[in-house]
Order: sequence, then C-alpha cells, then structure tokens
Amino acid sequence: MTQPIHILNGPNLNLLGTREPEIYGALTLGEIEQACSAHAHNLGFDIVFRQSNHEGELLDWLHDANVNASAVVFNPAAFTHTSVALHDAVRAIEPPVIEVHLSQTAARESFRHHSYIALAARGSITGLGLQSYLLGINAAVTCLRN
Repeated sequence: MTQPIHILNGPNLNLLGTREPEIYGALTLGEIEQACSAHAHNLGFDIVFRQSNHEGELLDWLHDANVNASAVVFNPAAFTHTSVALHDAVRAIEPPVIEVHLSQTAARESFRHHSYIALAARGSITGLGLQSYLLGINAAVTCLRN
C-alpha cells in the first residue's frame, strides 16, 4: 500500500475560521483537513494531517515523513520566514515537499516576502485559500508519478 501524504501545518493555523478571515478565509483547519482527505482519497492516497505551534515538533514530523510519507504538503505559516532549521529539514528528507499558503505572502508585509522553505521545497503554491492545499496535493502526486 502507498504511504500517505503528510500535510503539516505551522503556528496559529489552529485559529483558522476566526483569525483574520479577510486574509485567511472562513474555513477552519478541520474543514481544510476534510477537504484534503477527500481530495487525496480521490487520487488514491490517504493523508496524515497535523498542526503544531512548535517548531521542534514540525521538525520531528518532517523527519518522520522521511520514513512514513510518500510526500509532504507543508504550510509552515510564520516559520516560513524565520526557520533555517525547517529549511534544513526539508532539504534533508527524500519525499517531495510542496509548500502551501492560504494567503498570497508576496502581496503582504515585506517580512513575509522571503521564504526559507521555498529554497528547499519542490514547489510553492500561495494565495488560493483551500485550493492551495488541494493543488499542493495534486503537485505532490504528480511528483510521485513522474
């Protein structure tokens, strides 16, 4: 059986649905998880969906994905712009990693314009709300099938 796609989410994404809906939309993280699960299932994959506000836990999950995931869809949230450690972990693992963001980070505050993760990920999809995740799953599956 094919290993699942791991979908990892960083800090404050547990607040989706109530935190700045004008930027992040009205969907909760649970609703995003349900949509991702259904979409991945249609493509023949299960998912492991996780969220943490702690950088070290995200690092551990990336390390775990190296052994237990076929691919990773990763929304590192604010750690995108600050974490060399997450960059290094993405570079260190074998499964393809697709970076996703609900908002268009390049159109926001200048400190959000740089992504350490983009330097290591296979690709990045930003600014499309839930579609960023679904397209991230599509991209991960494409990487696996090519």
